[in-house]
Amino acid sequence: MDSTVVSEYRPHLVAASFALAFIGSLIALMVTRRIRHKDGSLNRAAAVTAGVALGGIGVWSMHFVGMVALRLDVASSYGIVESAVSLVAAVVCTSAALIVVSKAPRDLARILGAGLLLGLGVAGMHYLGMYGMKIGGYINWDLRTVALSVLIAVAAGTAALWLAFNTRSMASRAGAALLMAAAVCAMHYTGMGAAEFICTTPNRFATVQGTGLVSSLGLGPTVAACAFAMAVLLSVDLYVQWMQRSIGQQRRRTA
Repeated sequence: MDSTVVSEYRPHLVAASFALAFIGSLIALMVTRRIRHKDGSLNRAAAVTAGVALGGIGVWSMHFVGMVALRLDVASSYGIVESAVSLVAAVVCTSAALIVVSKAPRDLARILGAGLLLGLGVAGMHYLGMYGMKIGGYINWDLRTVALSVLIAVAAGTAALWLAFNTRSMASRAGAALLMAAAVCAMHYTGMGAAEFICTTPNRFATVQGTGLVSSLGLGPTVAACAFAMAVLLSVDLYVQWMQRSIGQQRRRTA
């Protein structure tokens, strides 16, 4: 007999998911002014750094920590392929949105287009990740709440992009990062509110088995390892860029 799955959130992990969204957003928005060289050409390294920070840590890692925060009275597993594709989608979409705005930060059409791309990228990552979630049953979706979650991501993401590129103080960038983190988390938890989990198996706690699946118990360590790897990558890249700027400044002083 089909039965609705009872769910609740672990508050400390919800807070951790917001912290990840904020940290990823702040790193990305601090890098945004280096996405374009002074001659207007694209700085690919900075674009990738910003995309990994925002899409990888701020969106993808946040999503899966949010999933770990969700306690269900049914066993669950996650598809590795779907999760990996959602990571790539998040990085590509966020990088593209930042690149679009960086070319003309005061162009309203560009900001709106980039905000749409960013919002759809965040939402796409979320629902791709949910598609990879396997339980002994299925998910009923409230499509109006799904639409609301996408609207939240687009609207708040657009505002955060405008703030990031059209303000200069560290405080304003931190405010933009808070807004971006709020957009990501609001989209995620609103999207989760659209999901009704239905169990159809007699043994609710039998983990769904299969090739390319990781259980919910193994999800936390897997996400932590991926987030750590991305953080190391970002740290190395930011250090190299800092060294290059320092060497350039020394050469200008001695010239």
